[in-house]
Amino acid sequence: MARKEKKEEGIVDTIKTVVYALLIAGVFRTLFFQPFWIPSGSMKDTLLVGDYVVINKMSYGYAAVSCPFSLCPIQGRLFGATPKMGDVVVFRNPASNEDLIKRVIGLPGDTVQMKDGLLYIDDKPVKVVPDGTFVETYAPQGPQGDLPRCDNGAVGEGAACDKARFKETLPNGVTHDILRIDQNGPGNNTPLFTVPPGHIFVMGDNRDNSADSRFPVPIGVGMVPISDVIGKAEMIIFSSAGRSLFYFWTWRADRFFKWID
Repeated sequence: MARKEKKEEGIVDTIKTVVYALLIAGVFRTLFFQPFWIPSGSMKDTLLVGDYVVINKMSYGYAAVSCPFSLCPIQGRLFGATPKMGDVVVFRNPASNEDLIKRVIGLPGDTVQMKDGLLYIDDKPVKVVPDGTFVETYAPQGPQGDLPRCDNGAVGEGAACDKARFKETLPNGVTHDILRIDQNGPGNNTPLFTVPPGHIFVMGDNRDNSADSRFPVPIGVGMVPISDVIGKAEMIIFSSAGRSLFYFWTWRADRFFKWID
């Protein structure tokens, strides 16, 4: 009888341990970090389809908390701060209720405009220098099977898909890659935008394949409220070029645990 009671106590203790571990992991994820999978090519070549990144929800001094439980001790945001120009951030798109990832280009009070494919911030062109060519295979990417856009014309599946790559340096000194296909697309010549208080202007690094702040909702995201920012993308922890995580031969080991610029 005693042996049976001890066995039952052992099972109960095991269940408690698992429950506590799940609760701790849930709180840790809710308050501090969150994984995010890159579903589209709007941030190439900084982020590729199939990259799994870690979002630091405390980057700006607050916890972005979404708690479904009425007993959750913390709701909303604490000690909010403005993201920095050049940060790669994840935010909630209120129009579609989905999480998106882009780079912060403009802060409250800044003016932003695209002229012939060149970015102007506060009426000054940013520094851009050629940096070779980004080459990828023209093939379906990710579970959605999207095909990349190319600037070397129509290519067949399996062929090399090229895009011109540049190094762009923002006014605060942050340098990052951008990709361009043409200079005359709808996002390459825009009106002059002024970022309102409490908002940021975001763009994708893959400039001709990103629905961002250059376009109003629902075509793009318009000006993003800072209150909708979930956190800063810090690191790529895993990457797979295939349409399933189980296709280990498509894993990109060179991108594992890579810091995001």
